[in-house]
Amino acid sequence: MSITTTAHGPRLFRAKNVTFAFIMVMVAYVIFHNERFLIDPTHPVWQHYKSFQWWLLPHGVAGACALLLAPLQFSDRLRRRFALLHRVVGRIYVAGVLVLAPIGVYIQYLDEGLGGSRSFTIATVVDAVLLVVTTGFGLFFALKRMIPRHRQWMTRSYAVGLVFFEGRFILGVTGLDRPPDLAAAEIAIWACVALSVLVGDLANQWYEMQPARRQAPLQQSRGESGAIRGTA
Repeated sequence: MSITTTAHGPRLFRAKNVTFAFIMVMVAYVIFHNERFLIDPTHPVWQHYKSFQWWLLPHGVAGACALLLAPLQFSDRLRRRFALLHRVVGRIYVAGVLVLAPIGVYIQYLDEGLGGSRSFTIATVVDAVLLVVTTGFGLFFALKRMIPRHRQWMTRSYAVGLVFFEGRFILGVTGLDRPPDLAAAEIAIWACVALSVLVGDLANQWYEMQPARRQAPLQQSRGESGAIRGTA
């Protein structure tokens, strides 16, 4: 039994690493490709954001804290060895979500007033609601010590949170944002929003289909049966 678990362990570990490595590459690409103006005060795009530029700071900081620290939460090893760190980072994630979601909606609403698309505003509202709801369920189950359900909802939450990067990444690598194509951008963003929870559920199913996950309930059941027989 231990040999089988060990054989599958590295494979699962590599797959998880590859997934988060791809996410980090996607985030780095979007920051370089779409958000470089943040470190260039002379960039002409600041004229567009001038009326609400100070809202970008709390939105960006909260988003960075939430989305960049979240991968630490999916490490079983770190969670077991550093439970306090897991709880602290979890609180930072929840706080970040509660800050970035409403501010993101407000920024998009202000952007609409400057000529932005109403479709993007609605998509931002839907994404923010999904993010807050999935995170709220994750927090609820954590407080109830229902850890499997907590993990499932936080996985969905993280998948929803990544929509900001996914849409920009898809548009960037396909070249559909040069020159800006509003129809293509709307399709990409709405597709990412619509599929976000599904992607989170697929990740949950993949996690629970691993042999080590399937064996755990069986081992627990056997242990409880043995304890009952021993007591009898």
